[in-house]
Amino acid sequence: MVALGCFLFFLVSFCSFSPSSFALSDVEAASIVRHQLLGDNGELPNTFEYVMTINKTFANARLKKAYVALQAWKKAIYSDPTNFTANWEGTNVCAYNGVFCDCALDDPNISVVAGIDLNHADIAGHLPVELGLLADVSLVHINSNRFCGIIPKSIKNLTLLDEIDFSNNRFMGPFPDVVLELPKLKYLDLRYNNFEGQVPSALFEKNLDAILINNNRFHSTIPESLGNSNASVVVLANNKFYGCIPNSIGKMGTLDELVLINNDLSGCLPEEITKLTSLTVLDISGNKFVGSLPKGLKSMEKVEVFNIASNKFMGNVPKNLCTLPNLANLTFSKNYFESIDQTCTPSHSNDLDIDGNENCLAGRSDQKTEKECFPVVSNPIDCNKGHYGFGHEGQSLKNPPTKSPSTPKQPPPKQVKTPSKPKPPPNPVASPPPPVASPPPPPPPVHSPPPPVASPPPPVHSPPPPIASSSPLVDSPPLPAPIASPPPPTFEVGLPPTLGSLYASPPPPIFQGY
Repeated sequence: MVALGCFLFFLVSFCSFSPSSFALSDVEAASIVRHQLLGDNGELPNTFEYVMTINKTFANARLKKAYVALQAWKKAIYSDPTNFTANWEGTNVCAYNGVFCDCALDDPNISVVAGIDLNHADIAGHLPVELGLLADVSLVHINSNRFCGIIPKSIKNLTLLDEIDFSNNRFMGPFPDVVLELPKLKYLDLRYNNFEGQVPSALFEKNLDAILINNNRFHSTIPESLGNSNASVVVLANNKFYGCIPNSIGKMGTLDELVLINNDLSGCLPEEITKLTSLTVLDISGNKFVGSLPKGLKSMEKVEVFNIASNKFMGNVPKNLCTLPNLANLTFSKNYFESIDQTCTPSHSNDLDIDGNENCLAGRSDQKTEKECFPVVSNPIDCNKGHYGFGHEGQSLKNPPTKSPSTPKQPPPKQVKTPSKPKPPPNPVASPPPPVASPPPPPPPVHSPPPPVASPPPPVHSPPPPIASSSPLVDSPPLPAPIASPPPPTFEVGLPPTLGSLYASPPPPIFQGY
């Protein structure tokens, strides 16, 4: 303990004098993990009697437990440059900054802590196991801070939790399976962290409205269970997913927005994707997809954004794509298309924003050279002869049918940087968080969005999350004005111009990346 005290004293002293103290170094992050003493694997002890020995007066036992949890959390914070938690003193926890109280759902006569919102507070620290004592909270929003370490298993005790926004922090380790044990969870936002490894199949088995796990370090195939999800928004961008899109995707009848930008996905685009008749945003740019486009695109009548740039598609850009009634943005640049229907040209589509640069279209100056095109277009891939795809590192998952032309050489996987700037979540009012709009290059973080409103409307366009789910479990007072957090670093990756219009959760960093 003495060593830990010295370490923290040094850290505090360093933060006082160093102009770069707001940035948490890898060494500091690793140290926090070592000192994040999560007893019993992050579980609360079976007996937590000391909670009852506090010599203070509380209106009820639940507020007493909340006091213990919040005081433990304050002790786990070692940098609070804006003094956001300065008033976390005394027994009136309902007056703490970022803490919201309301009547208990099971007893309207008592007040309980119903929500936590620390968005954009630039706080550094970790999550203590005592957070498991906040059994009445329906939402926890802590995006755009510097929390690190792992997610304690004790949060499984938050059985009323409806919304989690842990985005834009420095959490690490494997996917936090404990969040899948929360029975009422609808909105899951883990964007812009350092989670890694495989994504569990159970993620898509859970009844979630929004799955936002982009900009991490996940490295696996997309589970076949993807098709079992009833989410309206799924954003897996800027990770290292590889392999094919599961054919089960055709079962996702409630999907409004699918964003798979900048991964290492390959193979043909499955025909089953055309069964997504509710889809408004499809962005699979920056992968290694090959072959021609699916034939049934005309059934995707609600699509507004269709981005397949930077892949190895070839063949024809068909009329049934360019004439979709709601299509506003069509991007198929940096592929190997050899022909295009006249309806897909700017002169025939005044209301459609089209980008078809760097393909193999004859008679156009903005295309690839013949030398670049020939090796690919001379070896076409017939996606109708079988599920042709690639595994990790370009290894074939299924041999192409006999006499099938050889597969074009796959480009090396893109290195995607893990940006940091997600969007602020909705406050504890009614209904799940709306979406986000992911625009240009990385400017400073956005301020926490206004409190969510009842039932979300149908998805519009804009990056992250939409949701058509039930409203949050508690009605809490309006959130205070968010505190601006330091500007995010710049990144090269980009996401679609519109996404997740149903969530009022904080918009991701203002740069073209999710």
